[in-house]
Amino acid sequence: MTAWRNLFTYNKYASITARAVRASLKEEERVVAEKRGLTNARYQKWENGVGGQYVLTQEVKK
Repeated sequence: MTAWRNLFTYNKYASITARAVRASLKEEERVVAEKRGLTNARYQKWENGVGGQYVLTQEVKK
């Protein structure tokens, strides 16, 4: 078994390694890579089997 599995989950491991790779890039490539990492989150309230309107929790500016 690998050492990182004893300390944290795979998602945490992937987040740490992605951050390290982005930090090692030159400024122009780093900015582009960081923008790709941003996501929008939205939710939809359902009542009686019918979905309501989507609501954005925070819109990412690109």
